Amino acid sequence: MKLTIPSQSVHLQAGKHVYFSSDFHLGAPNPAVSREREKKIVNWLESIRRNAQIIFLVGDIFDFWFEYKHAVPKGFVRLLGKLAELSDEGIRLVIFTGNHDMWMSDYLTEELHAEVYRDPVRYEFTTSSGTTRSILVGHGDGLGPGDHVYKQLKKVFENPLARWSFRQIHPDLGIRLATGWSRRSRISNNKKAEDEFLGEEREWLFQYCVAMEGIQHHDYYIFGHRHLPLNLRVNAQSRYINLGEWVTQQHYAVFDGTTVELLSYQA
Repeated sequence: MKLTIPSQSVHLQAGKHVYFSSDFHLGAPNPAVSREREKKIVNWLESIRRNAQIIFLVGDIFDFWFEYKHAVPKGFVRLLGKLAELSDEGIRLVIFTGNHDMWMSDYLTEELHAEVYRDPVRYEFTTSSGTTRSILVGHGDGLGPGDHVYKQLKKVFENPLARWSFRQIHPDLGIRLATGWSRRSRISNNKKAEDEFLGEEREWLFQYCVAMEGIQHHDYYIFGHRHLPLNLRVNAQSRYINLGEWVTQQHYAVFDGTTVELLSYQA
């Protein structure tokens, strides 16, 4: 377990909220279906713009993403345009890479002024009333016990040489190959068996939260990746929230300065 977790302090303004969502998997299973989902996401973003201070997008926004020096995958203009609007209005955007879009670089930072992180970050929120809450946020892939094959594969994909090698492939071919690979994923093939609650002892992210709580207290642990909306008690002072996904259901979390609530968006 990574013991050194970067930390940030945030003052939450009166009347403002913090929103969390993840696993949009835009691009899957095909452009037409993805576009309808993208419209729902844009509608959700519009619905929260009035009181949002920070929006966290917690990984796998895209089912595949790679940034060449002068090219990015086509599409997703509705989402990117809406995020640009929100950013221009002063809403802070924080993006965590997931296992499907880990090859994100500086494009979204340059275009949207979004902060992009690859590993979990601890946020300490304070309010004018003196309330303080600590929240650990990350995508969640590769955390906790188990999943050893993926952890080794992730090391390969994150290697700078692997990124450089893929960048040498022409974008037309590279994106086609990667998109074909992503379409073998559970989300593209509607494999729901893996997304049933396994019990606390077999939920790796929950076990990660329990272990981390023994090292450093957090009021909330917020992750994606699991594709299953969860709100579990870690101990008397701490909870684990998993944000689910937007392919078959639309969940998000909202923090009002005191509590985190897991909600379902109804378009």
